[in-house]
Formats: sequence, C-alpha cells, structure tokens
Amino acid sequence: MTPTNPTTTIDHAAIARQVAELEFLTVNELQRKWEDVWREPCRSRNKIYLRKRVAWKIQANVYGGISQRALERARELADETLLKIRNPAPFRPMISVPRIVATGPGAEGNAASSASCPAGIPAPGSIIVRNYKGRKLLVTVLEKGFEFEGIRYRSLSAVAKAVTGTNWNGRLFFGIDNKEAA
Repeated sequence: MTPTNPTTTIDHAAIARQVAELEFLTVNELQRKWEDVWREPCRSRNKIYLRKRVAWKIQANVYGGISQRALERARELADETLLKIRNPAPFRPMISVPRIVATGPGAEGNAASSASCPAGIPAPGSIIVRNYKGRKLLVTVLEKGFEFEGIRYRSLSAVAKAVTGTNWNGRLFFGIDNKEAA
C-alpha cells in the first residue's frame, strides 16, 4: 500500500546521509549549509559547533524541534537561575602559614646550629606554630627530629601524618620552604 500523503512519509536514510555528509565539509561549506537550514547569517567559524548545530537543525526541520512548552519552561528556568547569582565566597587558604617562634639555645641562628639542620628547617629550639582545623599545633625543632605533644618524631612528615591521619609532605603541610634557609 502506498501512502496517499507524501508529506507524512519521511526518508530516514536520506536525513542520516545528509547529517553524515557534514563530517566532510569545510568550514566555509558548513557556513553556507548553516545559512540554508537556519535562514540567517552564520557568525561562527568553529567547525565542530557548526557541524552539530546544522545536523540538529536538519533533523529538527524534518522531525520537529523543541516543543513550545519546552521552550517556555527553559525560559522560566533561565529566569530563575538569574535570580540565584551571588558573589563568590572570599578566598580562604586551606593551609595557614606557620609562624616560627625563635626560642631556645639554638635559635640564634649561629653557624654551628644551622649546620646540623637540613636546608629550610628552623634551628633546633625553634617552635613551628600552625593552625589546623581549629587546633593550634606547636612543633619543637630538636637536634635530631621534632617534638609534638610530648612525642618525638623523626620528620615533619611523621608529625603531619600523626595530626591528619594521612601521608603529607611535612614541609608542605607546615609551609616551610627551602628558600627560608638563609
């Protein structure tokens, strides 16, 4: 039985071929195709964008585009989102900069005490102060290692792991940079 109304018969294969052919068009050809299907001048030169939008419009012209109800709902949602715009929250660094308090016998920074410390680590007797999750951390620098809450640790990384429960680079956690060793 042949259809009586040719406008109700859709050649799906022809539409699929038209869309597939877009893959091989140049930007200039895609712009011309845009003007054919959209009936307006093309302002874009982005090949991927043009290909997607022309393919959509070819299909929308045949199968139907977005319903009027969907367009109205999209406008409502867009208007609602405009009301929710607010300024971004102020920047707050996650890691506070430590304060190094120079106290104790090796804190003067003489050549003998600085020679026993790795580069960037404060002199023995210094106290590294850092706030972490509302808690004030006080780490004392020793000749060999560090002391935190009465327990000796071999490295700042070990102190950071004891505090956080996860592996950390101790210098990074406590904000100690090699440039400070001067």
